[in-house]
Amino acid sequence: MLKNYIGMLMLNEEEDNIKSLTKSRPIASIPIGGRYRIIDFVLSNMVNSGMHNIGIFTNTKSRSLVDHVGSGKPWDLDRKLNGLFVFNLTSERSQLRDIDVLSSNMEYIYRTKQEYVIISSSYMICNMNYNEAAKYHEQSGSDITLIYKKTNNGKKHYMNCSTLYIDEDNKVLSIGKNIGAEEKLNISMEMFIMKKTTLISIVNRCIQTGSYNSIKTAIYNEVSKYNVNAYEFKGYLQCVNSIQNYYKTSMDMLNAKITKELFFNNGRIYTKSKDEAPTKYFNGSEVNNCLISNGCILKGKIERSVISRRVTVEAGAVIKNCIIFQNCEIKKGCKLTNVIIDKNTVISENTVLEGDEEFPVVIEKKIRT
Repeated sequence: MLKNYIGMLMLNEEEDNIKSLTKSRPIASIPIGGRYRIIDFVLSNMVNSGMHNIGIFTNTKSRSLVDHVGSGKPWDLDRKLNGLFVFNLTSERSQLRDIDVLSSNMEYIYRTKQEYVIISSSYMICNMNYNEAAKYHEQSGSDITLIYKKTNNGKKHYMNCSTLYIDEDNKVLSIGKNIGAEEKLNISMEMFIMKKTTLISIVNRCIQTGSYNSIKTAIYNEVSKYNVNAYEFKGYLQCVNSIQNYYKTSMDMLNAKITKELFFNNGRIYTKSKDEAPTKYFNGSEVNNCLISNGCILKGKIERSVISRRVTVEAGAVIKNCIIFQNCEIKKGCKLTNVIIDKNTVISENTVLEGDEEFPVVIEKKIRT
């Protein structure tokens, strides 16, 4: 159990290709799987690995994130010693560097008693126990260990993700980016293991020289100056850095094998409980291969879709391959295919919306069509 480790979530994630879902929230708090948020996966992974001191470093649009994580009770992080800490700063800049957020909160890092740090982003969706990776890091004697995933489908998946070039001894030689030119790639999961003293040294150097905007960039661009090794993760992984990847990940959750692995294999994935009433299925409703959350009223036909809390689907509506966030109303006669609908939206009677599996239609929150 990793009681000697701090978990640090750096949420300055690239949002250019998923902006329609992040106008009022960070990627970390985008709903997924009906009742979860994206940050639930990495938080649960850390807690299930025995980590009880976790800091979340965010800087923009964090209201929904703070509301979701609260005191950390769903993850057993509401503690007198250690627990969950959220560091939220604002700046005149449009995007505050995570180096700035870290440097403004160095007291947190200095005061913690743990010796090691695991740094992660939130948008790498997986169910992972960090114990083996931490054991590998400690035994290898490396300065930094990067966790990665091998893929044979790089031309279609993990676009714009960082890629690792490693030798036969798992030493990281250089870092690239997936531009869709090769199938076989080593995808960086943006998870880093190091000693706390190494992290402090990197942050101080970045501040002193003004060279880099993020911890990730500092490590990637200076792998030759550190002894950086790689640890392979062999489970299910998706990177939610675009609308297409978010849609694919959500549809993958309708696969029973993937769902079992993603939500149960290395420990449960925890989330904030809403204590809704059970969903009510009316006579005449048809539901096939869906994830349905509590509190819904369903009268129409729903196929291969993810339905969040308190969604109303009226009689005569047909929904296929859709993701519907909470508090939405789908009026009678609607026909929706390959559509993502953000929360608090009303789709008027007889509306027809049809997207493509590669390019789903996105309806932003609080819209009435």
